[in-house]
Amino acid sequence: MESVLSKYEDQITIFTDYLEEYPDTDELVWILGKQHLLKTEKSKLLSDISARLWFTYRRKFSPIGGTGPSSDAGWGCMLRCGQMMLAQALICRHLGRDWSWEKQKEQPKEYQRILQCFLDRKDCCYSIHQMAQMGVGEGKSIGEWFGPNTVAQVLKKLALFDEWNSLAVYVSMDNTVVIEDIKKMCRVLPLSADTAGDRPPDSLTASNQSDELIFLDPHTTQTFVDTEENGTVNDQTFHCLQSPQRMNILNLDPSVALGFFCKEEKDFDNWCSLVQKEILKENLRMFELVQKHPSHWPPFVPPAKPEVTTTGAEFIDSTEQLEEFDLEEDFEILSV
Repeated sequence: MESVLSKYEDQITIFTDYLEEYPDTDELVWILGKQHLLKTEKSKLLSDISARLWFTYRRKFSPIGGTGPSSDAGWGCMLRCGQMMLAQALICRHLGRDWSWEKQKEQPKEYQRILQCFLDRKDCCYSIHQMAQMGVGEGKSIGEWFGPNTVAQVLKKLALFDEWNSLAVYVSMDNTVVIEDIKKMCRVLPLSADTAGDRPPDSLTASNQSDELIFLDPHTTQTFVDTEENGTVNDQTFHCLQSPQRMNILNLDPSVALGFFCKEEKDFDNWCSLVQKEILKENLRMFELVQKHPSHWPPFVPPAKPEVTTTGAEFIDSTEQLEEFDLEEDFEILSV
């Protein structure tokens, strides 16, 4: 198994390069809807990337389901990408897109509470344990690799039983898609959360105006980190402190899930308008927007809550309530 993973990691480096070797150009770089001028704002760009929560393989956590795996190395990469997408949405919701993280600097309580939602424990609401067990309902055994669409479905269920009032839009595409449309979505739509893809290293990507993506890679195995005695989490391994990697967008696997965060209903309305105006005007469409749930689709059945009482959900529920989205009068998003 170790030799397989070693060969796999060697293949990753073939397609990538490090940002520190990026050419000195006047191009704009877009990181999750925010632009940076590479030539004069490189340090600000690197700080913006290191501020994102970075979830990777972990080992030595409590066995999933009591008797299952105690490491997700080799199979949990897409779940970690899903965690990164959801964590970014929570950061935007509670701290704002302009919030920044600095090493060894005291962070807001909201940040610590968000991070604790993702610790590798069965009682944390967005843990690898909860996501893996939620995947069983999607036909995935614990320890089995997930695809982008399955992760998107799991995230939707987790958000539903935590009763979000903001909206994280996940668009999954499992057919060959037009690369130019993906680039356009990353630039035109300002509320992007993240991107998760099928083939390494297409995990949690951001794009610039050339044909390259900057990404955080989950394919690193770290030791399980738990809450300390003072109730906080040592977060040094939850941020990528090395120079991030980049890749040519043509190496992006066509099976991807794109995430967009809408804080209020007007944000979702604006997102739909932009998508219809800039993305769906082409004949070859990545997905569709429709006014109502299609009649030929099976009825939606809300997922059952997990048997274990999770920590973190009360944090999501206790924040100020926003006007609930009436999606029946807005749009249903259909992947192609």
